Amino acid sequence: MEKGYKDAVELLTSQGKFYINLGLERVSAVLDLLGNPQDRLKYFHVAGTNGKGSVCSIIASVLKEAGKKVGLYTSPHIFDYTERIKINGSPIHEDDFARLVFEVCELAEKNNIHLTEFEILTVVMFKYFSEQNVEVVVLETGLGGRYDATNVIKENLCAVVTHIDLDHTERLGNTKDEIAFEKAGIIKPNCPVVASEGYEAIRDRADECDSLLMMIAPFEDMEGLALKGTYQQENLSLALAAIRLVYPQISPYVIKEGLRKVKHIGRFQFIEDKNIIVDGSHNPNGALALRESLDFYYPNFKRRFVFGCLKNKDYAKMMEILFQKGDEIYLNHFSHQNSATFDELQKACEFEAKEFSSIEELPQQKNTITVVCGSLYMISEVIPRHYLG
Repeated sequence: MEKGYKDAVELLTSQGKFYINLGLERVSAVLDLLGNPQDRLKYFHVAGTNGKGSVCSIIASVLKEAGKKVGLYTSPHIFDYTERIKINGSPIHEDDFARLVFEVCELAEKNNIHLTEFEILTVVMFKYFSEQNVEVVVLETGLGGRYDATNVIKENLCAVVTHIDLDHTERLGNTKDEIAFEKAGIIKPNCPVVASEGYEAIRDRADECDSLLMMIAPFEDMEGLALKGTYQQENLSLALAAIRLVYPQISPYVIKEGLRKVKHIGRFQFIEDKNIIVDGSHNPNGALALRESLDFYYPNFKRRFVFGCLKNKDYAKMMEILFQKGDEIYLNHFSHQNSATFDELQKACEFEAKEFSSIEELPQQKNTITVVCGSLYMISEVIPRHYLG
């Protein structure tokens, strides 16, 4: 019997694949066996702690509006794996996804190469975009940069380094400077880089590569941008600087239309008819950005939080930033294997909290805004798919 999409997902999430193992050797070896499809593509490569997905979505939307065939690779997905690999906004078809996952896995196994889930997906993406003759790829790193599977590419049209903060410290380093060093690994010889923060590691790497470094201030006008959130101004400024640098001929009108059509599920997304904000803020910096955006856009609303988080995140700090006296708080233990339990979250929370059961059970009130946040991984369990459009 022919294996399909569900079988491919089962293979990806099996114990033998679902872990992190940074390094480029395994991905390079499999891509080599496939004839190095990644070498036939052009890239905007984006790394950073927060804002990567938004920057990628903005760049992809504007380039699509400019008439280019654009591949977009992001992670994680909200509902389906196919969301991670898109061409001009359309996810890879489930049949193509399954075909390529099994092709890549069988080739790796035959040659005794042990790929992780993310490595398999990255190889699938390169092969698919190459097959489909994609004109330009907007590529989001998974973790770090230097040893991230996406960094097998030899050059890029432009590297973008977004805001850097303390996250994944067990793998990337305990200081922002150490983390910046890892992110700066995506900078390639003679390929420009756009950044908003002047870490020494980024400047040194750009010098070493003889690459133009553009430092960007968050000054762009956000009017017309479909994405909301005060933090999007920095992401917008980085994205537009990269686009103008590589494609100066794209007109302001096309850019404006592209910004109006940007879609990025679960990033300060307002579900108006339900009074729900969905935001995947997954570290203290993301929590602070969410809090500032709530204060700016909805200062007079009572707040109800549905919060869940992975155990390896600083959820105590996130809750300290987000919650205030008088907030209604629900803590959620979701099905991810690394999800913090209700008891763990409650122990770290200074306010009284209840255990979350269902979004439908929370009464809708005109002056109350429900904020679902803490991890992108839990959104699909809390919010019905049709809510998000």
